[in-house]
Amino acid sequence: MNSLGRHILVEFFGCSSDILNDVPLIESSMVGAAADAGATVISSVFHHFSPFGVSGVVVIQESHLAIHTWPEYRYAAVDLFTCGDTVNPWISFDKLKVAFKADYGSALEMNRGQLELLERIDVDLGELRDEITNKLVTPKQSRSVWFTDKNDDIALSIRHKGDRIFREKSPYQTVEIFDTFAYGKMLTIDNMVMCSEKDENAYHEMIIHVPMLLNPTFKDVLVIGGGDGGSVREILRHPQVEKVTMVEIDEAVVRASKEFLPSLSGALEDSKLDLRIEDGIAFVANAPDASYDLIVIDSSDPVGPSEGLFSTAFYQQVHRILKPGGAITAQSESPRFNQHAFVDIHYCLKGIFGDDNVYCYLAFIPTYPTGMWSFNYATKGAAHPIQGMDAAKSEVFAAEHSLQYYNVGMHQAAFALPTFVQNMLRA
Repeated sequence: MNSLGRHILVEFFGCSSDILNDVPLIESSMVGAAADAGATVISSVFHHFSPFGVSGVVVIQESHLAIHTWPEYRYAAVDLFTCGDTVNPWISFDKLKVAFKADYGSALEMNRGQLELLERIDVDLGELRDEITNKLVTPKQSRSVWFTDKNDDIALSIRHKGDRIFREKSPYQTVEIFDTFAYGKMLTIDNMVMCSEKDENAYHEMIIHVPMLLNPTFKDVLVIGGGDGGSVREILRHPQVEKVTMVEIDEAVVRASKEFLPSLSGALEDSKLDLRIEDGIAFVANAPDASYDLIVIDSSDPVGPSEGLFSTAFYQQVHRILKPGGAITAQSESPRFNQHAFVDIHYCLKGIFGDDNVYCYLAFIPTYPTGMWSFNYATKGAAHPIQGMDAAKSEVFAAEHSLQYYNVGMHQAAFALPTFVQNMLRA
């Protein structure tokens, strides 16, 4: 070999768009391509690019492999640089062409550091060389792979361990579970965070215990969505509950949660639960009038199969099947991340339940974009969200069940909206 390194500039055309937007798959393909070529992998760093696409680099002992993808063009640009003659970058080229399902690829190889143009000098490291040589060990590979939940203007990234522990593209959506470093196992749907083991309590405790502790006579509860099981778990902490009906459209969410999120899904086997795998919108439309004390809309974001759960027609049916004296709670997006949906659902509920019967409240969930998330409590004659609370009993309940987020102070504070949120809801 008459050069210090081999540098191949690669273009792949006609690739799978899904693959080119899949961070874990690209990272594992790049690491595998490096290893197959004989390289020693040191580290990998991969991230979603905005608005879509993947950027990343695999650092090898012999140099690096780098990539950037454009899923919208089915195109990937790859940089393969190896030093010495022990690694063959063309093996990586062939592996990646197959991994990305490319129609074809083009490549240009350049020799870097041509020896006839260089003059070598002796570098005397003295005792330092012997000391360092004695300490040489095989490098340990590190991975830095990131999941990103984003819209066109805001993104939240969470580092995970690289390989998904569950992925299924159901008839409705793509369901995935990642093992993150900071938040434990995390459920995502269509690249949006649904919950994580470490901070799910904030969401599930606030969507359930706010209405349940205000109305301790509620016995018959309907949950629309909630396939991870967290809402059912919290409902069944209340001994007066006689029956919970949960309607989840996607069996894959329930199955993944039962297998990989047992701390959330354990109550899905409870005898009080009637679990229905069907369309929640159709279920509500066909339910009898005045059927439920509490209806919980535990939906994902307003896209795909959940889009209809943010409509006036749906909430008119919810109102119809709610008993007199009953209440609903609904997750209602972030005032910062999805402002239009946040405002729209609040006014939708006011138009159906009445201005004086709808109350917005907030919780703070680090793995949700912006951290600030909202709920709406709407009543058909149920308790007032502040005046109706028995503080002493609520505090005892929170202590008995070792709740991690909900307490009397948080309940009261949740309804004290920041000024900018108040202004949004007055507009």
